[in-house]
This record gives sequence, C-alpha cells and structure tokens, in this order.
Amino acid sequence: MGRFTQFIYKCEISPEAKIDGGLYIGHPYCITINPNAKIGRNCNIHKGVTIGQENRGKRKGAPIIGNEVWIGVNSTIVSSITIGDDVLIAPNSYVNQDIPSHSVVFGNPCQIRSSQNATEGYINRKI
Repeated sequence: MGRFTQFIYKCEISPEAKIDGGLYIGHPYCITINPNAKIGRNCNIHKGVTIGQENRGKRKGAPIIGNEVWIGVNSTIVSSITIGDDVLIAPNSYVNQDIPSHSVVFGNPCQIRSSQNATEGYINRKI
C-alpha cells in the first residue's frame, strides 16, 4: 500500500498479508491488517478494524479468516485463531478465540451464535 494511502486513509495493510480475491473495504479508514494474517475470498472489512497479532502465550500469532466473512466497524480480531466461513462479526466486537463457520459473533468478550447463512445479504461485490 502506498504512503499516500496510508497518510490519507490511515490504513496499514501489509503487502505480506495473504488476502484472496473479492476483498471489499466499505470505508477505508483506520484499518490495520497484520503481515501474517490470512484472509479468504469475498471478505468485507469496515472502518476501524484491526486484524492483529498476539505476541506471547499459547495464542501467539495472527488470525486466519475464512471465506465470506463480514467484519463490522471497530472490531478487533487478534491471536493465532481461525474464523470459519460465512461468519458475521458485529461492530465493536473483540474476537480472540476460534469461531466456527456459519456464526454471528458479537460483544467483548465475544459471544457466538450459530446461524445458517449468517452473512446472507451482507457480503458486497462477490467474485
């Protein structure tokens, strides 16, 4: 990502991060994606999101995020965790544990609710 984009939009998206096709950034402001993060296809990320790394302990590392995941405003996802496919992470959520596919996640600490087609109608610009 160029310096101009970092300066204007305050986004830190490392070119080393593994990001599959179909990434949609709704409002590109204040987003941080760790270089070791992995993001699947057709994911939506909104402003204020941090996808970060835990630097110590049993969860040391960065997240792996599945396909068709919608990440709401000001959410934080940290640690060596796996987010399944078809997961909706509600705004202002703090996620530091594995999330199964077909789930809605909300709160701090995060709560998980099973939901078939959790992201139906939410994912923008699928490829």
